[in-house]
Amino acid sequence: MASVGRAGRTHSSVWLSDRPAARRRPDPEQGTGTGHGRDQAAGLDRDRIVAVTVRLLDDEGLAKFSMRRLAAELGVTAMSVYWYVDTKDDLLELALDQVHGEVVLPETVPAADGGALSGPAPDAGGPAGTPNPADTADPAEAPVGAEGDWRAQLRQIAVEYRSLLVRHPWVTQLIGRYLNVGPRSLAISSATLRVVVRSGLPADQRTGALSAVFQFVYGFATIEGLLRARCREAGVSMDDYFRDVLRTVEARPEFQETLLAANQFEEMRSGRTIEERHDRDFAFALDTVIAGIEAMRDRPR
Repeated sequence: MASVGRAGRTHSSVWLSDRPAARRRPDPEQGTGTGHGRDQAAGLDRDRIVAVTVRLLDDEGLAKFSMRRLAAELGVTAMSVYWYVDTKDDLLELALDQVHGEVVLPETVPAADGGALSGPAPDAGGPAGTPNPADTADPAEAPVGAEGDWRAQLRQIAVEYRSLLVRHPWVTQLIGRYLNVGPRSLAISSATLRVVVRSGLPADQRTGALSAVFQFVYGFATIEGLLRARCREAGVSMDDYFRDVLRTVEARPEFQETLLAANQFEEMRSGRTIEERHDRDFAFALDTVIAGIEAMRDRPR
């Protein structure tokens, strides 16, 4: 299986490739043996390479990331990095899955047979995109009792996923580029599907419900992340940025009605920060999506 990589090239996922994992091979810049010594002195291994990749992507963004920049940060030659990963695409996929491990998942119940209901969340904005075994699962087969409320658990996953996307804004650029079927991403997908099965939705409505949740989270967090990046680049806080924008708009009579309808003047006087307002708006919108799932579940078919 393949996805479309940079410049439209077809890229086979690092998680689905039949080729063996990259292993140490002589560095043509250093000669056999010398490269190994330098790597060992630098404490180089795949885990460290991925960790530094994540840090650079967080600090400098996807557009500025390169294998040479990574090698310089690691204190090795660029060719040394390729002893551990075959391509830049493979490395970005590894980094993408690595950060998905930060999502704290709720305690969800196993399937009735003791196995996990595994599978992806929706392609657009969700953690993964492979065939979904839970499409045919009967919600009546899932144990009930002390497993917790499915609404609260779905809300927890959505909140955690939003935090991930805001904390690592480059993730939103890579989700659509790669299949995102690494083990950490699939753990999120599996937990999410176990939750939605217990919602009582028919099997043919589950992926649509997950699309509503994850595409909402993806869109909200993407815009939030872009705002944070813009303010960081400008050297101002989000609150100062918002006040500057509002003062400019206030001077335009044609926008007065819109500002009043949006209650922006009262918001300014409330003392709430932009971050607090984002949290409030996200919570309300998410509750609206979950209520919609319940309403569609209960609608006569």
